[in-house]
Amino acid sequence: MLNSTALIVFIVLFAFVTVLGFIAAHWRRGDLNLLHEWGLGGRRFGTIVTWFLLGGDLYTAYTFIAVPALVFGAGAIGFFAMPYTIVVYPLVFLFMPRLWAVCRKHGYVTPSDFVRGRYDSHLLALLVALTGILATMPYIALQLVGIEVVLAAMGITGDWPLIIAFVILAAYTYFSGLRAPALIALVKDALIYITVIVAIIAVPIYISSHTGGSGNVLDGYKVIFSKVPPAKLFLSSSSSSAVGYLAFSTLALGSALALFMYPHSITGVLASNSGRVIRRNAALLPAYSFILGLIALFGFMALVAGVKPNKAFGAQWAVPGLFVQVFPSWFQGFGFAAIAIGALVPASIMSIAAANLFTRNIYKEYFRPNASDREEATTSKLVSLLVKAGALLFIILLPATYAINFQLLGGVWILQTFPAIVFGLYTRWFHRWALIIGWLVGMASGTWMAYVTPQKGVPNSHFGSSTYMLHLFGHVFAGYAALYAFILNVALAIVLSLVFNLVHLPAGKDQTADADFTDEAPVPVVAEAAS
Repeated sequence: MLNSTALIVFIVLFAFVTVLGFIAAHWRRGDLNLLHEWGLGGRRFGTIVTWFLLGGDLYTAYTFIAVPALVFGAGAIGFFAMPYTIVVYPLVFLFMPRLWAVCRKHGYVTPSDFVRGRYDSHLLALLVALTGILATMPYIALQLVGIEVVLAAMGITGDWPLIIAFVILAAYTYFSGLRAPALIALVKDALIYITVIVAIIAVPIYISSHTGGSGNVLDGYKVIFSKVPPAKLFLSSSSSSAVGYLAFSTLALGSALALFMYPHSITGVLASNSGRVIRRNAALLPAYSFILGLIALFGFMALVAGVKPNKAFGAQWAVPGLFVQVFPSWFQGFGFAAIAIGALVPASIMSIAAANLFTRNIYKEYFRPNASDREEATTSKLVSLLVKAGALLFIILLPATYAINFQLLGGVWILQTFPAIVFGLYTRWFHRWALIIGWLVGMASGTWMAYVTPQKGVPNSHFGSSTYMLHLFGHVFAGYAALYAFILNVALAIVLSLVFNLVHLPAGKDQTADADFTDEAPVPVVAEAAS
């Protein structure tokens, strides 16, 4: 049934950010016919803009939908998202200023540019680029799933609303580049903060008043935690349990290592105007993890409120179903707009990042080595459209549940680029061919582990979970498939580098120098304050 009030509020807010997306082309004006201007915002974003850009980049509609859905369906294992988003920022503090510095020094736009220059390997750079594009596609698709779910909650069904949202997204991304999601991220975060703060107060009051309680917030939380089944409230101590301590810890660690290997995360970092900005944000961004913890609690709230999984979207219906049950129509529209706009920001950055990889490391490298700056930027703009179109087809042609299962591979795949990128920031000891072979084994083993894992309750199915049951020494260890594949990758890279270096297999010429990895150049105080 169509919820016209919610839809009107949704359309007004959606239209507002669309206008902002086009206005962004004139914000911090630069020549958008240059790839670093269109795809990296001219590398001029200061602390505040980078805060919102990275926050909008990493905390997506999928986070708002999928994390509570995992808590709703599987229980406490869904809270792995909290420690991993805390662990990741010390890593960012250490690694990313070095990557920013060397990329700024050499004019690198993508991580593959750095890999090619560091290892003198066109093949390794190509593999990193292809992995980034491959891992990003289902991630973009899932942002569109987030929009699809909230549209369904307002009574809008069919593919045409999603197509309209895609066209709007594609248009302002094409014209404004990275400036569009950077500007919209400010509005997106404000909407999400308001939605979360209202929900963590109003929903417990609703639950308390409808279960015979006193109708206050604290009593509501008491009811929530008392009514969640113990099997979902606590982790299992068994190492063979898919919701056990080992599964939880490996998911957290593997996800932390993988998160900033995604092209869109690196794009947000490279758009900063200094290494100091990156370090400040590494210190400040854990504040988002507090919000993430509150969002995860929505899964338990939906469970206690009696929300039922939707036939089309399954457990992903948890948050939309909760909002429909608890809030008046106008606030439903507000909250759904926050989720949908939260999908637009990362989808924009992801499509830009994937397009940059294709243009710099495939098109220019293999097809048009002499492409002009204008041609390079134009190609990236066009490819960003194709990437979003591919993600849209992914959602239209496959059920949403399949899209989510394939997204599990994103973390498995992208983590295999960690050795080439992060190890390369500190040492040239690893041999390029060892990294290539390690990548190949990691990709193959990780994909296989995901493939053979069945969906719960569905015999002979595949891609059912990112947790793999590893049989070793007579024991079963349930852990994150990406981390298992990563361990194989690194072990091979170490052993083969020893062998290849001993036999003096040519390692190529390093285009970087030690001094390139430091960011000692001062940043103008006035320019940074204005950011």
